[in-house]
Amino acid sequence: MAEHDTGRDDRIQAVEFKPTAATGRDRSTWVTPTRVVVIVVVAAVAWVLWFIFTAKSVRFEVQPPPDSLTVDDGFAVQLAETHLLRRGTYRVRATLAGYHPIDAEVDIGEERNQTFTLALTKLPGLVRFDIDPAGATVDVEGFETPRSAPFEASIAAGPQVAIVRHERYQEAAVEFEVEGMDREQTVTAALAPNWADVVIPTRPPGAEVLIDRAPSGFTTPGPVPILAGEHRVSVKLPGYQTWTDILYVEAGRDRVLPAIELVVADGLVEVDSSPRGASITVNGTYRGVTPLEVDVAPDRSHEFRAFKVGFDSKTRIVTVPSGEQRSIRFSLSALRGDIAVETDPDDAGLWIDGKHHGTASGTITLTAVPHEIEIRKEGYAGYRKTVTPQPGFTQALRVRLLTLEEARMAALKQVRSTSQGHELVLLSPGRIRMGASRREPGRRANEVMRTADLTRLFYLGRHEVTNGQFRVFAAGHSSGDYQNIDLNSDGQPATGLSWQEAALYCNWLSRQDRLEPFYTVEFGKVVGFNPAALGYRMPTEAEWAWAARTVEGEDEPLRFAWGDRLPPPERHGNYADQAASHIVARIVLGFNDNYNVSAPIGTFPANAKGIYDLGGNVAEWVNDYYEIPSAGETLNPLGPAEGDYHVIRGASWQKGTVTDLRLSFRDYGAEGRLDVGFRIARFAE
Repeated sequence: MAEHDTGRDDRIQAVEFKPTAATGRDRSTWVTPTRVVVIVVVAAVAWVLWFIFTAKSVRFEVQPPPDSLTVDDGFAVQLAETHLLRRGTYRVRATLAGYHPIDAEVDIGEERNQTFTLALTKLPGLVRFDIDPAGATVDVEGFETPRSAPFEASIAAGPQVAIVRHERYQEAAVEFEVEGMDREQTVTAALAPNWADVVIPTRPPGAEVLIDRAPSGFTTPGPVPILAGEHRVSVKLPGYQTWTDILYVEAGRDRVLPAIELVVADGLVEVDSSPRGASITVNGTYRGVTPLEVDVAPDRSHEFRAFKVGFDSKTRIVTVPSGEQRSIRFSLSALRGDIAVETDPDDAGLWIDGKHHGTASGTITLTAVPHEIEIRKEGYAGYRKTVTPQPGFTQALRVRLLTLEEARMAALKQVRSTSQGHELVLLSPGRIRMGASRREPGRRANEVMRTADLTRLFYLGRHEVTNGQFRVFAAGHSSGDYQNIDLNSDGQPATGLSWQEAALYCNWLSRQDRLEPFYTVEFGKVVGFNPAALGYRMPTEAEWAWAARTVEGEDEPLRFAWGDRLPPPERHGNYADQAASHIVARIVLGFNDNYNVSAPIGTFPANAKGIYDLGGNVAEWVNDYYEIPSAGETLNPLGPAEGDYHVIRGASWQKGTVTDLRLSFRDYGAEGRLDVGFRIARFAE
């Protein structure tokens, strides 16, 4: 299709830009000074209104009224006695002549009306102290040390108390009010004398007066000022005896003593000796030990004798004129005696009064006074004794030194008693072979042959613990009865007790005797033990077996408590016998001990170690947990570390079979039985 030409030019053409003329007002004509002032005034009024509506009304009440009060650190408007302040922290300052200025921070809170009370405090006052007498000390609260009057000091305003003292005056408490405000004032006080004038008339006069043995500076008749109280007053005049009396003086109450007639003095003898400490007699009358002074009648002969233990006595005749003094000195010669010393071993060393004197053998000569003799040798216990040699007589001193082991044993008591009357025997154990041979009639599987090495000395109770003894610990205890036969008398063994109850009794007894308890207890139950403690316990199984089965000089342990064969000797111990045949199923044939249940302790003879009823009467709890040991093993003397049951050893009034009567028989349990009791033991060291 052919283009159509209209004859117009449709191209866009650029043209020159010309701004349109303004149609509004000129800005410079709108911002006029008047309008600016109005805006500022309106803003100020708005701010003032905002401040008034948001500010808090705050009053500061200051006592006494200050000369000036300012509030800083913020915008504040004061209207009379009220300040308008916004919430925040401000510093208030107030001043008044004669007072400490206030400079404090206050926190303005949300409350609309708030009041703060402030107090001005007075400045200290300048106080002068004028005290009669001068030199008296004044102590006021705030002083580090008392001060001597007269003096001036700055002291806080208000009521004060001054304590005023002087060595010869009565102490006083002076109350005064300090005006403060830097004002000067004077405090005066006059102390009351703390003495009295005492007239001491003597014939002749002019004697020196001593107060409590110190020269007073006065002579009779005085008057002599003497401080209040009790004093020893003496007057001395050459050629006369010293007069002494005890006087009680009241302050301010002067007095005159009755006339004193001084007595012409005796002669005075000063006595000394070498060595000192010798006893002195004059004309046979004991007068003291040297050094000393002795008054004697003048112009007469007097016999002075000096003597001391271990020295020759000496005598002197002395005459002294009236009022004069003589000095005598005795030189005493030491007396000597012989000590013949013999020792075993003969090469021990000898010490005399702490000094080494060679080998302790032969005769030694010593002064006739007490001497400490000591004999020593390594590996032996020392020997010490105080010996006084006798002149002209030879004393024999024969000493056998103990070995350390002998001394150790000698130092331990062979028998001890507890506070509750238990007797314990000291035992020195060794190795014990426990258990029984497989071929032994009556042997049980838990009686395995084994050994135990006992290395610690121990004490073992002579008797089983009785009902009477246990009831001191547990008042409600009862051993009950068996088929209406009483088991509960005070002298019978305590039975029906669990192992725990027996252990708690041991700890209680330890505390009674101030020993460290052996058993560890938590919440009333034994949970362990302390092997280092020396408190009471039950014997270990090995200790029980050693005490029951070993016989000195015999290699084989006992089979039965009485020997190797049945039946027991007559009245050897308490077992299931013919007397108990109606209540016990199995008895010892041909044996009668005349007790059908437990017997009072000590009824039957003790064994060779002095221990009663180990083989019978009641079976006994021991310390060890129960286990079946391995054959041939060497046991821990304290037994296994844990277990559910404890070992019971020994026969009882219920037991009459071969199995039960053997000393190797082992039973076990946890709860009490009517035929099971216990005895106490403890380590010796």
